[in-house]
Amino acid sequence: GQVSSAVIGSDAFQEADIVGITMPITKHSYLVTRAEEIPRVLAEAFYIATSGRPGPVLVDITKDAQQATTTFSWPPRIDIPGYRTVARGHSKQVREAARLTAAAKRPVLYVGGGDVKARASAELLELAELIGAPVTTTLMARGVFPDSHPQHVGMPGMHGSVTAVTALQQADLLITLGARFDDRVTGVLSTFAPEAKVIHADIDPAEISKNRAADVPIVGSVKEIIPELAEACREQFSAEGAPELGEWWGMLDKLRRTYPLGFTEPDDGLMAPQRVIQRIGELTGPEGVYVAGVGQHQMWSAQFIKYVRPQSWLNSGGLGTMGYSVPAAMGAKVGDPGRVVWAIDGDGCFQMTNQELA
Repeated sequence: GQVSSAVIGSDAFQEADIVGITMPITKHSYLVTRAEEIPRVLAEAFYIATSGRPGPVLVDITKDAQQATTTFSWPPRIDIPGYRTVARGHSKQVREAARLTAAAKRPVLYVGGGDVKARASAELLELAELIGAPVTTTLMARGVFPDSHPQHVGMPGMHGSVTAVTALQQADLLITLGARFDDRVTGVLSTFAPEAKVIHADIDPAEISKNRAADVPIVGSVKEIIPELAEACREQFSAEGAPELGEWWGMLDKLRRTYPLGFTEPDDGLMAPQRVIQRIGELTGPEGVYVAGVGQHQMWSAQFIKYVRPQSWLNSGGLGTMGYSVPAAMGAKVGDPGRVVWAIDGDGCFQMTNQELA
């Protein structure tokens, strides 16, 4: 909804350089000044937004372009010079990752939200069971690997389980799939997983070695890379034998028994909010969809509901967008009307978007 193209740059009534303002927080931005450009730009915008690493694309259309008439044709041919996405991993890097995996004594699968975006939960399950290593799922990846699976050791990071945090800290190999070594997981980067070699697979090359140097970088979609890695591991294991992880699991299982995830009941007679959230999960079950805002209730929702399938947990993790829960839950219900959808919100978040209920 931009002002007319003839007055752009003159500080006309309600003019704002929205493309410039939003450039740091969008994947790409367009300013459309001619009506005939609208079909091509919208087609390109959806292609860019949904391909590679998904992200928001802004399309700003001037008033005169919206008012003009044009001959509409669809679909336009999409040709974006310089924008290429890589899906398959480099075979040499995948083989090297399998070699490191076979040699590891304390491997951990560090799984991020990219696995949810890539819809790679089935592939991940196969790889995890093949290797036999513990699996940690970040806040953005909850449900992509079932909480009920014996290899799942919890969520890592500052709000994670003792077992997941210790597994990462004492690992000798991190198999990092669609995760980005963000500060909520790592804490002080220089002291994070100090003895671990790093395999890092991600569709966005800018994320690899950005925060933690990767010993084996693999650029591509985890949907493609995980089966390739599984096949390479099978070949490596048949030649050298699978990694022996009995001692590793002995330590982690002891931690799970000693430090289970829990909460302290209030002594004032009131009900703990953690118990309310836990009970919502128990009554609704794994087929429900749970959408949280940002804050303490968000962490409790991630911790005390059991997630066993992807897309059952919707969350604003990277930016921590307060106000996310109510409109996102509405979107989830429209997108999948047959499911029960819960918006679990805090009072501050709810005040930001409660008008959406109207």
